[in-house]
Amino acid sequence: MTSAMAEQQTGDDRLIRETGIDARVAQIILPVLESIDFRLVRVHLSGQNGLTLQIMAERPDGTMTVEDCEAVSRAVSPVLDVEDPIDKAYHLEVSSPGIDRPLVRKSDFEAALGHLVKMETAVMVAERKRFRGKIAATDENGVTIERDQASYGDEPVVHVPWDAIGDAKLILTDDLISETLKKDKQAKKMRAEAEAEAQDEDENAN
Repeated sequence: MTSAMAEQQTGDDRLIRETGIDARVAQIILPVLESIDFRLVRVHLSGQNGLTLQIMAERPDGTMTVEDCEAVSRAVSPVLDVEDPIDKAYHLEVSSPGIDRPLVRKSDFEAALGHLVKMETAVMVAERKRFRGKIAATDENGVTIERDQASYGDEPVVHVPWDAIGDAKLILTDDLISETLKKDKQAKKMRAEAEAEAQDEDENAN
């Protein structure tokens, strides 16, 4: 099955997806998240504190408040109870991606242009599988990384195909914190204005 066919069937537009039981959980909760206007970032079942099922999600504008986390938890808990993909007791933890977030969609890389990223590839790229550097550009074929810790003989600029990326995460810097907080503030302001406008329309209609 091609990635395009898989995306069409699952509604999952992420480049980096889960395997095993994490993938089963993701498949169960994706329709639920979509129905309440959230996007899945990552699912991870770990052995912390017994078993912990971490669901990382966000709104389409990239924001995720404490109230949003509670809303997602309330929405997915019943369907997880019914489907019962995990045969042991576990603790459900819903969280935002955070500032040093995983990059799982092409749009995540595009939004992170100019920032530092750590990346691992599933196959060898430029004779390496691990990269660290600034996201310099994206195109339909992949992402270009300007390496900040290139060893002697390494290519300083590497183009990594989308389908070669195994894992990617932003590196926390002052610039990243500043830009993320600014974007978050703008997104929340726009959402509040949209909600106020919708409320006014409902009141006028009544």
